Amino acid sequence: MAITDWPAEERPREKLLSRGATALSDAELLAIFLRTGVQGKTAVDLARDLLDQHGSLRALLELDKKGFCASHGLGVAKYSQLQAVLEMARRHLQEKLQRSDALTSPELTAKYLQQRLRDYPFEVFACLFLDNRNRLIAYEELFRGTIDGASVHSREVVRRALLLNAAAVIFAHNHPSGVAEPSQSDSAITEKLRQALGLIEVRVLDHFVIGDEVVSMAERGFL
Repeated sequence: MAITDWPAEERPREKLLSRGATALSDAELLAIFLRTGVQGKTAVDLARDLLDQHGSLRALLELDKKGFCASHGLGVAKYSQLQAVLEMARRHLQEKLQRSDALTSPELTAKYLQQRLRDYPFEVFACLFLDNRNRLIAYEELFRGTIDGASVHSREVVRRALLLNAAAVIFAHNHPSGVAEPSQSDSAITEKLRQALGLIEVRVLDHFVIGDEVVSMAERGFL
């Protein structure tokens, strides 16, 4: 039976419009994105098959182009649409962060950094550069490494802070393993950066470790 023949309250699009996006299941949200199914399957059926195949919505969204396009019912056009949607979501969060005080919006800051860094298969060290009211000036990914580490150079961080006229910074890096527990080396590099930036009167407000969860090193007492 085609989705158009379903009762109105069961159709994903109508359900979203009447009850909001949070009322939809992962399969229903994915079906709206897919728009159409394949021969013998509705968009909802196809969405359920894709979720079963890949294990979760997140796993599907994290696929590279080759893996995504290899799935039945998907292709380059859908992959391009998906990447555009994901980037719009990241930019939406960045705009919200730019309008807020990073210190008074720790949840938004953590969510933004997690969206940016969580899915990298290698370690990335990033920095939020803030003005004297703790508003975002820029987000920059400064260093990239391997699956278990990235070399961080204090001189480059100081140079970027001076160039951007930052008054404060928030660091973040991901753990590709998904385990967000700070390591001894995380603590050591944070202290090294704090001392280097202190010489030019730039405050280090926090260092977030990104995995399946987000850990604030400031909340853990490292800063």
